[in-house]
Order: sequence, then structure tokens, then C-alpha cells
Amino acid sequence: MREIVLETKGLRKVYNADSLNAVEALHNVNIQVRKGDFLGVMGPSGSGKSTFINMISTIDYPTDGNVYINGKNVRMMSANEIGHFRYENLGFIFQDFNLLDTHTMFENIAMPMTLAKETPEKIEEKVTAIAETLNIGRLLNKLPGECSGGQRQRAAIARALVNDPAIIVADEPTGNLDSENSEDLMDLFRKLNTENGVTIVMVTHDSFVASYTSRLIFIKDGDISTEIERGNTDQDDYFSRIVSISSSRRKRRHHA
Repeated sequence: MREIVLETKGLRKVYNADSLNAVEALHNVNIQVRKGDFLGVMGPSGSGKSTFINMISTIDYPTDGNVYINGKNVRMMSANEIGHFRYENLGFIFQDFNLLDTHTMFENIAMPMTLAKETPEKIEEKVTAIAETLNIGRLLNKLPGECSGGQRQRAAIARALVNDPAIIVADEPTGNLDSENSEDLMDLFRKLNTENGVTIVMVTHDSFVASYTSRLIFIKDGDISTEIERGNTDQDDYFSRIVSISSSRRKRRHHA
């Protein structure tokens, strides 16, 4: 049995808890992610999926419940401990890339290693190797603004992977990419997952993008309403299941 790298127990988040406008965004969410999983998270706007991602990313704190990453209870850590733990154990990929415009692609990719106070020699070696793997080695001296959207997203992936994190957290990673670059990115994700054993948790609204995952949860009104696994089915059949679930949920909302 593969080891559990992420677990939530009784995860609950209430915004404005002390006011009349209290909103319970998540309630009693329990999930386990094992090493090598590729978990997708879907749900309509306001369902709680962004809150869920923020909780497991240590970006925000739960009102109740706990988040365990590599067996460690994040909620028990101080702010300084969480900061250090985050860049050692988590890699982040965002819709808008989140690259620093005034820094070269090399400097952007190296950022987690720089924060971890790695030696310049080790940083040079690791960044160069991972950039070559992602076919952006020739772009390392360029600024992000001199590169295409697909190239910038590859740099963001390289930055996320450079510290060999336990989990990659991807929030709508194809949101600013055209269909060709989106497909290239998802092929890359699948390769990283199946060949390199990289654990990925990804939020998406796109059923086709979701069909690259090995497991998918649907969040509705702060709860996990449905969970499916790809298993041995091919991608087309898995995609059809995802579309069927997504469309039936939209119909129920329309008739409600």
C-alpha cells in the first residue's frame, strides 16, 4: 500500500464566524491522497474547492479539523514553521503563472532553492537539469515577458518541482493557455505522474483537463458530493463519465 502524503480529517472552514454573515465554506471534509496519486478537484463557483485548496496548501487555516502532510499536522505549526515546511514539501502551479517579471526564468525557477539556502552550485545544477527536461533550457536568461504563455507555465512547473516536493498543488493550471498548450501541459503532468511518481492535486473546471487525472472529487456546498476513479478505463470513457456527472449537476442546479 502506498504511503499517505496528504490527509484531511474533519476539515471545516467558516468565514466571518463571529458575525451574522457567517459562511461555512467547508464542513467535515475527509480525504486521503497517497504517493503517486493524480487527484482532480471539480465543483461550481462557490462550492468550496478554492477553500479546500487553500487549506491543503497551508495558505489558510481551517476553523476545525486538521491537515496532515507527510504525517505532520500543519495546524500545530507556527507561522515560521509553516513557511519553511511549505517550500520544502509543496510545489505550487497557478493559473497566472506567478512569475516575477523583473527576474529571469532561471531566477524564478531557482526561488524555492534560494529560500532553502541551497548552494549556488546545487541551484545551477538542479535548475539547468529540470529546465532541459521541460524544454526551456534555452530560455533561462530571458525574462518571463519575453516568453510565451506555454513557456512561462513550464517555468512555473519547473519552479514547483525544483525542491522535489511531496505534493504538487495546481490551481486551474490551464486557465490562461490555449487548447494546444493546455493539452501539452496535461501530457506533461501525466508523464510526471506516471513516470516520475509525482503526486498532483489539481483544481479544474474543465472536464477534458480532469480526464487526465487518476481520481476525481466533486465538491458541492462545502462537501465532497461525488468521487470517481479512472481505474482501467481509457481516457475517453473516463471523460464521458466526468461530463455526465458535471452535466447532471448543472441540470439539478437549473431546476432547483
